[in-house]
Amino acid sequence: MLLEAIELKYYVKDRLLIKTEHLQVQAKDRIGLVGRNGCGKTTLLELLAQKKQPESGKVHSYANSELLPQLKKTNTTKSGGEVTQDYINQTLVKKPDLLLADEPTTNLDTEHIEKLEKQLQRWQGAFILVSHDREFLDALCTTIWELNEGKIKEYKGNYSEYVTQKEIERKQQESAYEQYEKKKQQLEEALVLKEQKAARATKLPKKTSASEAKITGAKPYFANKQKKLRQTAKAIETRLEKLEKVEKVKEPPAIKMNLPNEETFTGRIVLRVEDVPGVVGKRVLWHSAHFQVKGGDKLAIIGPNGSGKTTLMKKLIQQKQGIYFSPAVKIGYFSQNLDILQLDQSILENVRSTSTQEESLIRTVLARLHFFREDVYKNVSVLSGGERVKVAFAKIFVSDINTILMDEPTNFLDLQAVEALESLLQGYAGTVIFVSHDRRFIESVANQILSIEKQELKLFDGSYKEYKQVNISTKRDTLEDKRLLLETKITDVLSRLSIEPSQELEAEFQQLLAEKRKLEL
Repeated sequence: MLLEAIELKYYVKDRLLIKTEHLQVQAKDRIGLVGRNGCGKTTLLELLAQKKQPESGKVHSYANSELLPQLKKTNTTKSGGEVTQDYINQTLVKKPDLLLADEPTTNLDTEHIEKLEKQLQRWQGAFILVSHDREFLDALCTTIWELNEGKIKEYKGNYSEYVTQKEIERKQQESAYEQYEKKKQQLEEALVLKEQKAARATKLPKKTSASEAKITGAKPYFANKQKKLRQTAKAIETRLEKLEKVEKVKEPPAIKMNLPNEETFTGRIVLRVEDVPGVVGKRVLWHSAHFQVKGGDKLAIIGPNGSGKTTLMKKLIQQKQGIYFSPAVKIGYFSQNLDILQLDQSILENVRSTSTQEESLIRTVLARLHFFREDVYKNVSVLSGGERVKVAFAKIFVSDINTILMDEPTNFLDLQAVEALESLLQGYAGTVIFVSHDRRFIESVANQILSIEKQELKLFDGSYKEYKQVNISTKRDTLEDKRLLLETKITDVLSRLSIEPSQELEAEFQQLLAEKRKLEL
């Protein structure tokens, strides 16, 4: 055992944020910690790392551990990705028995995320990861801890297996609710029946005079019968009260929005990019680019950090020279800059202010993003960063537009919010152009991939999975060509060495062997 936490309690003001009974971490455990924004994931990691002290309970550490924090120092000229990578390298070189990593993929591009995956797959110690990257959690974790209302529930398997188990739980709850409703209805019907019989028991039978009833004792008989019926009814009432209530599973309602000019842009070319270079100062990000987008397409812009994704997004928004949008297009831009929100207004007021949609549809969209019932009347000023991002997205989504441009939309969102965002975009009839490093999000939403690599823009018509398969196949072919060329050179040098040995040929032979070994890694 590397770590044990017993009866932890931690408050934020008067709110009990963490209330765990017993947590254990064993050698080589691979744990993913998930939960909604603001539920206390970062706080729990800090408690386990003993950077914070609980109000009650105790953390027992039996090994050396390191905390990789979510917020890194930024007083540097390095990019966010470089800062994150430095922190990772500095932490991993210490080789702790237990690594506590809070959003370690923040600001990393796909290439560096996949590199970190490989590093952690080879990692000999245990780790607990907080991440909103589902591919990352799937590749690395064998256990998921779900933090909800301060408590941890453990699920065996990776993130996808956790989702499957949650779906089974949902179906079991549906079944339990159906059984509950059936039993409740049976008891309610039985109660009504007994009460009706009890009411009839006070009446004398027809053709029985008062004098006859007095002689036969009909009144006491019926009074006794009524009493028994009342007792049975009371017993049924008690069973109804004691019947364990089961909540109904909430099904997300379908969303059908009326988009402006929908009939004129669907399936037609709505964006043409012609001879658009990507140059910042003297630096060439990409050479002259050409591509087209049709109405209703979902286009993901991908590439390494610094390749020019945000630069391209800005050119599209500003409609620079060579960028032509159809007159039918109405653009909404969703960025991490939340200046479109009025802090002194409620969630509903903010979202409704730029929308022509019915309030019922607006509230449905908000419910999908987990703003239920009275939540929509909260002032934006009291919301967390992740909640404000969701409100900003909802405001853009239901405004009078038919094309959404987004730069890293999943940053700062919890996994449930990311999946809700995916669901909304999948059902959206308009055009979506977005920048993202979240591989699962790209795969779920995009039907086209625009990659920026080695100063070239390339449009791929297909899903992210298909794009990766083609890319891997191309790389394999290139590597095979290089390997064959090296083998030809090695054979040539060997034959010359056998005839006329020399130090120069031997050095060339060793260099070629080193290149071949490097290629085979």
